[in-house]
Order: sequence, then C-alpha cells, then structure tokens
Amino acid sequence: MTLELKPLLVQAETLQPQVVAWRRYLHQHPELSFAENETAQYIEDTLKSFGNLIVTRPTSSSVLARLIGSRPGKTLAIRADIDALPIQEDTGLAFASTNDGVMHACGHDGHTATVLGAAKILSGHQDELEGEIRFIFQHAEELPPGGADDMIAAGVMEGVDWVIGAHLQSPVEVGKVGVIAGAMLASPDTFHITITGKGGHAAEPHTTVDTIAIGAQVVTNLQHIVSRNTNPMNPLVVSVTQFIGGHAHNVIPGSVQLTGTVRCMDPLLREEVPRLMKQIIGGITQAHGAEYELNYVLGYRPLINDKDVSQIVADTVVELFGPEALYTIKPSMSADDFSAYLACAPGTYFNIGAGNQEQGITYPHHHPKFTIDEQSLQIGVKVFLAAALKLLGSK
Repeated sequence: MTLELKPLLVQAETLQPQVVAWRRYLHQHPELSFAENETAQYIEDTLKSFGNLIVTRPTSSSVLARLIGSRPGKTLAIRADIDALPIQEDTGLAFASTNDGVMHACGHDGHTATVLGAAKILSGHQDELEGEIRFIFQHAEELPPGGADDMIAAGVMEGVDWVIGAHLQSPVEVGKVGVIAGAMLASPDTFHITITGKGGHAAEPHTTVDTIAIGAQVVTNLQHIVSRNTNPMNPLVVSVTQFIGGHAHNVIPGSVQLTGTVRCMDPLLREEVPRLMKQIIGGITQAHGAEYELNYVLGYRPLINDKDVSQIVADTVVELFGPEALYTIKPSMSADDFSAYLACAPGTYFNIGAGNQEQGITYPHHHPKFTIDEQSLQIGVKVFLAAALKLLGSK
C-alpha cells in the first residue's frame, strides 16, 4: 500500500489544537542552550506516546526518534532546534514563560511542535512507509559551538540521504513559505586581537608605543579586507565590535583588546580572511614597534542549500498552497548550525511566515515581545509531510 498525502493533510488540520498545545507548553517552560533537560524529557515522553518510534537521547539534552518503514528505502532527517534565549519575556501571553529571564524569542518552541506534529502523523503510517525518517530535536542552536556537531558525532546522520528543516519568520506574513537554493546564511566566526606596546604618560607619547593609536589603525585597515582585498560580488562582513583599553585620561595603556565578527558564505573566502587579517595587523604593529596576538575562532559553517532538494520543497509549497505562497529567501549574514547537517547530506532549510500585521504579531526575533501566528504551525506540518513523501518516493 502506498502512503497517500491527502489523508495526512486532513490529519494535520485535525491535529492543529494539539500542535498548538505542545508549542504553548514549551513556550511556558523554556530552557537555555546546553541545559534543555526538562524540555528534552518532555519531547521524549511525547514521542514515546505516539508508538512505532525508536526514541533515544543522543546527548543529555537532545532527542532522536526513528520511524522505520515496513519497506526498505531512503532515509530522510527532519531537524528542530529546542533551546531558548536569555531574554525576559514581555508579551503578556497567558502562556508566557514561567522561567525568569528565559524566553522562546526565536520560535524554537514552534519548530519543535511542528516536527512533533509531523512525527505524530507519520508514526501512525509505519506500515505504508518506504524507508526511514529521523526526527532530530537538537539542543543549543543559539549558543556556539552549538549542538549540531554533538548530534552528528552521536551518529544521528549516519546513512541519511537528505535533511530538511524550517525556521518560523515573524517578519513574514503567515501563509508564505520561503525557499532558496545555494547560499542562505553566513559563517559567524569571531576574532580576538591583543595589541601589546609600551604604556606611559599621555603627556610624553614619544616615550610610549601607543596601543590606542595602533589599534585605531588596525580597525580602519581591517575594512580594506572587504573593500580592497576581496571580490565585491562575494558577500563579506568584518566588524570590530569591541575596543577595550586604558583606564585614565592621562595614561597611554600598554595593551588593548579588539573583538569582532567575520561573516561570509564562501568556504574558500572564509579560509582566506584570517591570513589577510594577520597580514594587516602584523604590518601595522611591526611598523610601530608593537606586538600582537590573534585568536580566530571558527563558528558555524555557511548554510548552503542543495539545489535539487530546495526545488522539491519549493514544488511542494506550490502544490499545497499555490504559487502565491512561495517566495525566494534573501540571503542573510545571520547563522544557524543546521549548516552542519548539510555538510553530511544534501538538504534545505526553508522559512515559514509567522507574522500577522492585523494581530500585531510584528516584533522581530530575539525581542521580548516576539511571538508567532500559530496558524504557521499547521503550514509547517503540512510542508514536512508532503516533502517527506515526495523525497522518500523519489528515485
């Protein structure tokens, strides 16, 4: 027997109140990255109640559920992130956070509820399923080094043929679904620079090696990496966001610290930037008799969607909701560690509109008043169901 989509879509509509209830419970009980222990237990208990799923804990604060069909086939992974943010909620919702200073301000409660909905429906059709679906509930997306690499190290992607995931978007009206092939999000690397010179009295600068002046030149010249050292058609951001040094108006400090971020979407350019930074910082400090230390920390990988899987999801959206529902995502210099899964298998990360101007649901992500139009949850469940059938049925 072949698994048909139409009955699954009807089930998604019937299940909507339960999906909303899951989202609201999770919203009311948020937990921070790497500490999602009660959240993971709630997800595990919920998944076990469905039946037909092999439920395990890859890490102490994450969950994996495997649905193995009655017939052999390909393997699809569907990922949801489950962590919250250190933000004090100010929504006034009846189900607002009960954990002081912690809030689901980025929609991860909705991501989790949506994937729970897909798992609930599909788990009831194990006998009709060809292949395997893995539902990944990942910890710590919000806090580098992130949880995706932990999950991969635990084996959740072994044998996976495709991986998909979605992010709710409050700036986009509910009813819209965004897809993009290729580069979507950037790599969020960080750098820490210490410049060491010779401190002294500000009235006698000639007796010092002025780290403030040298640091200012470093800040200015680092911008040449973007404006003069790289192709302007290849997106790159180099931002110095902290300049720390000195403690008195009449003292030139012996050292300063600079901190910042580098964002790009090209893996080769990502490798080139630290070399260019060393060249610039080394030249400036040497010219003025100072020394430097650069600590360059790699963040998440650039998120680059697979062309074929993105097209399948785009076709799915059009078939479900019509061509007017589909939009093309504009690449952003934000980041998400879903990119780690894409390094293991082809896949795509798509957006689900969750805003509603009429209801005042317009606040951006990471805002104390952030919330979503919960109709977006049903849309997400339907896209996951249809995409799963289309992928597992493809040759």
